[in-house]
Amino acid sequence: MAVALKRFAGPVLAVLALLAAGAAMLVGWHRYERDYAVTVEEDGSAVTRVIAERFAGASSLKVSELSGTIQSTAQDVRGFGLLKSDQLVKMPFSVAYFIDVGGIGAGDLEWNEKTRTLIVNAPDVKPGRPNIDESRRTLVQTNGLFVTRQAGEELSRRTSLHAQGRADREARSPERMAQARDYGRAALGRLLGAPLGALGYGDARVIVTFPPERADRDWDRWDVTTPINDVLANSRNAR
Repeated sequence: MAVALKRFAGPVLAVLALLAAGAAMLVGWHRYERDYAVTVEEDGSAVTRVIAERFAGASSLKVSELSGTIQSTAQDVRGFGLLKSDQLVKMPFSVAYFIDVGGIGAGDLEWNEKTRTLIVNAPDVKPGRPNIDESRRTLVQTNGLFVTRQAGEELSRRTSLHAQGRADREARSPERMAQARDYGRAALGRLLGAPLGALGYGDARVIVTFPPERADRDWDRWDVTTPINDVLANSRNAR
């Protein structure tokens, strides 16, 4: 058992380590380019240019994304209660889910030679920060007898904050987290298919569990992956 587990721990952890290391190097290069490298024209003169960019979750495996339209409301009262205004906004949003593959170690892997099954006790799926696309608002309704510029700005700020909070609560709801974990199982199964196939275990199965499920030892319940041979064949056919 121990020897078989060592055979799998090495290649599996190597794949995860390469993924994490490559992502870290990429993040480092982007950060250097953003903060220190000077952008110039062909003649060598410096130019004014937006260089900063969003690059998050690079050391993690993105497994799924929740998207849709969110409605947000806010109210503002000023002028000793005489000036009341409210705003309703509808706009698209998205939330990505990630698994920290760098957090998976040898102690998180279990190999059953008899059933040819690799059990991966992974860290839980985590939702990222909600992305609210305010540039694509589909509805904006502002009501009030007299809405000052300051009141308008405050209403916009509050509707944005309310939308962020509501999207985050939806992303973390039990139903959404359960769906994200199912996608995470499939994503890790595909990621680990190559080292298993290389070791001659193309017919092996990968079972991925997450912390809330650890107490349930009914592995068949979490066995949602297809045999690795099928995964690799589907990948080749898709090319």
